[in-house]
Amino acid sequence: MTKAPVLPAGEVVAQTANASGNQEMEIRGGIKAGSLSVLVNCRGEGKLTVSVEPVGLSFPLECVDGEVSSTFNQLDLKSDRAHGTVRVTAPSRVRWAITVGR
Repeated sequence: MTKAPVLPAGEVVAQTANASGNQEMEIRGGIKAGSLSVLVNCRGEGKLTVSVEPVGLSFPLECVDGEVSSTFNQLDLKSDRAHGTVRVTAPSRVRWAITVGR
């Protein structure tokens, strides 16, 4: 998990690589109307959960020992929010990387 997932198109607004445990990141520039993409990779035994606030997006990813698990979620938003955060909750034994883009 030394590299964050690559966003297929758009601007990266939050990114972390080689992380473990719980972490919260600010979305640079807040949340804008339009598409918000979240890409996550993880490795290690356990469940990782990603939450995007204040839009209420939350999804789990089952992580497996010895292989990389990945997911991609995209949300189309109708209005701007001045602030936004992405929270990852994961056991300390799970290594993960995330990219958020618009």
